[in-house]
Amino acid sequence: MNDQDVNIRPLELSDKMALAALANNKKVWDNLRDSIPHPYHEEDAAFFINLTKKQNPQQSFGITYQGELCGVISLIIKKDVYKKSAEIGYWIGEPYWKKGIAIKAVAQITKYGFKKLNLVRIYAGVYEYNIASMKVLESNGYLKEGIFKKAVIKNDKIWDEHRYYKLNKS
Repeated sequence: MNDQDVNIRPLELSDKMALAALANNKKVWDNLRDSIPHPYHEEDAAFFINLTKKQNPQQSFGITYQGELCGVISLIIKKDVYKKSAEIGYWIGEPYWKKGIAIKAVAQITKYGFKKLNLVRIYAGVYEYNIASMKVLESNGYLKEGIFKKAVIKNDKIWDEHRYYKLNKS
């Protein structure tokens, strides 16, 4: 899967140093779930990479820009009555911000989710202050479903969560 300079691909253990260096950034972590450790070490990267290798089907990918690892993107497939839905999550390392990378990576994984995983719905929750992520989703045809008022706690503050979705049209 690629779009010229931006590709998504399975993570490899050889990515652990780059992954740790990029993820060990408070500005990145501020937009992620608290289940992602901060500070983020090479051991955390190795643990995550090994988890992705056990996924069947593959749900988490490294994002590369001009061949260099620059972030991570995942589809978290839901279970039970939600088994045709997935939550999308992604982050880009700060040195790669404002290059349009996330827009292309989201397009690639959305296509993968609909065509290869046969999903019906992909959705995302975005913290109210993460306007850039909202624009990434909107650029890919995701629609705002609603705002969950005071739904998340991040950095000891309570925030709204903006929920986006996209449906498989095929």
